[in-house]
Amino acid sequence: MNRSRTAKAGRAPEGTLQNKVPEVIIWFWIIKVLSTTVGESFADWINFELGVGLKATSLIFTVVLAAVLVWQLRLSRYRPPVYWLTVVVVSVTGTLYTDLLTDELQVPLALSTSVFAAVLAVVFGVWYARERTLSIHSIVTLRREAFYWLAVLVTFALGTAVGDWTIELTGWAPGTAVLLPAGLIGLIFIGWRLGANPVLSFWLAFILTRPLGANLGDWLASPSADGGLGLGTATTSVIFLAAILATVIYLTVTHKDVIEEYDASHTPTVTTRPRREHVMLGYFAIVALATALLLGWAAAQPHTRTSAEEEAPEPASTVSLAPGQATRHFPPSEIAKFRSITQDTLDKVRAGDQAGATKRITDLETAWDDDQPTLEPKDPTAWQFLDGRIDTALKAVRARHPNQTTEQQALTALLDSLA
Repeated sequence: MNRSRTAKAGRAPEGTLQNKVPEVIIWFWIIKVLSTTVGESFADWINFELGVGLKATSLIFTVVLAAVLVWQLRLSRYRPPVYWLTVVVVSVTGTLYTDLLTDELQVPLALSTSVFAAVLAVVFGVWYARERTLSIHSIVTLRREAFYWLAVLVTFALGTAVGDWTIELTGWAPGTAVLLPAGLIGLIFIGWRLGANPVLSFWLAFILTRPLGANLGDWLASPSADGGLGLGTATTSVIFLAAILATVIYLTVTHKDVIEEYDASHTPTVTTRPRREHVMLGYFAIVALATALLLGWAAAQPHTRTSAEEEAPEPASTVSLAPGQATRHFPPSEIAKFRSITQDTLDKVRAGDQAGATKRITDLETAWDDDQPTLEPKDPTAWQFLDGRIDTALKAVRARHPNQTTEQQALTALLDSLA
């Protein structure tokens, strides 16, 4: 999916710009994966940790994306800081659009995956019909660049949906889920080396870096109980943003990824090795079929969750206590405070205010943790029981794809226990 620098550069047709995208070298793929990880972790951090809410976060980044795209499109040549800033913002925005469909509009991931795939096919079809090429090395006009960024945005949204749908189907933890897109990218690389069409190979790998980066971000940020490394979304975002910044500074100074001149060899041409490319199309079809069979097999295996963050087991040692038993040794004023916060959270869930519910239940977590030193000694068994109920409610409300019925059940059970 890389190419050597051309030794014979052609003269650009009148009205064209210098190539507006970087050379596809190893640094391209490194920053691409880093940016997709940031897209996952940074969107989650703003949405959940800061309590901004999915709708507001999506609106904010849509405005930011429009501003950054205008900046990028107005440039006459490739500038690494602006280009990669655009990629990072597109990554975050594409993630948010998929989450908006899934969480707010309750669109099934299978449907959103199919819709985004169809939209991408239309974008590629119109792009090719107008320009007769989909090569990244041909982005030398404003119209081609517009097609390019539209395709990039849709690939991010599609990759997010594919990654989430895979986890939903299989129940794999994020660390395990990383292996599938990583393996597929490796197989695409082998196919490219054996003669597959380089443009097709590039876009297939480009799409798959999205679930790879997203699953990698989930693995790093998720708590160890959910199969992650427990770094948190904020720390993961900072680490990867710093890595992107360092890499972009390096490329800005060295110009290693700059395509200096318009390359006449990237004007539309007829391929010189159609037989080998046709054979490799068969290879890609076999890989796709094997992937479908693997996912079908994994989906058929017994698993009790659709994603790591939806699993909310109570501690094995927790006993069942009837209403009133769990609170009889605790100060009524403290119990009333917990009930009030829980009821507020439940009301917000019923009203469809997911961001407000997420923010309000954080107050419950803080209040409960603050009272632990005084409450737990009074009745360790009751404290552990209530702690399990609160954890269940926290995980239900903070789930990446919250289910309103599950949230209401967890909050109602907690209210009953706090009677």
